[in-house]
Amino acid sequence: MMPTMAATKTSEWLEHASNELQVAGHRAGGARSAILETLDREPCCLTAQEIFDTLRGSGRTVGIASVYRTLELLSKLGLVRRVDIGVAACYEPAQPGGEHHHHVVCERCGKVTAFEDQGLEDAIDRLGRRLKYKVGVHEVMLRGACPDCRA
Repeated sequence: MMPTMAATKTSEWLEHASNELQVAGHRAGGARSAILETLDREPCCLTAQEIFDTLRGSGRTVGIASVYRTLELLSKLGLVRRVDIGVAACYEPAQPGGEHHHHVVCERCGKVTAFEDQGLEDAIDRLGRRLKYKVGVHEVMLRGACPDCRA
């Protein structure tokens, strides 16, 4: 597996998301700002509960309802991608340049790992051409057993 996107990309996302919120007439302060920063720091997707727990663990007094409302707004504005892992939806930054990664999920323990693979991207492009589609956004999720659960 390859590492996830470079930190500079996520910093660009944070600036982009803050600007887009402002353009849309929304403040990026308080809970929204804390949620943006939390998403920006993580290498992969988080559930609303994980965002809430992270914020509470760092001493922020943000309500779970604020987390859900903010994620809904960020989704509506196209600033986060919703990833349906299984029982709970996860959210991650939607990079303005289209950079992305995919996910592999352990069916036993629920661990989610991000991965990038240029060969996979090339195969998706070839498939799109064969089907006469211009493939834009796409999601690939692999499921199996992680190394810890296989042992």
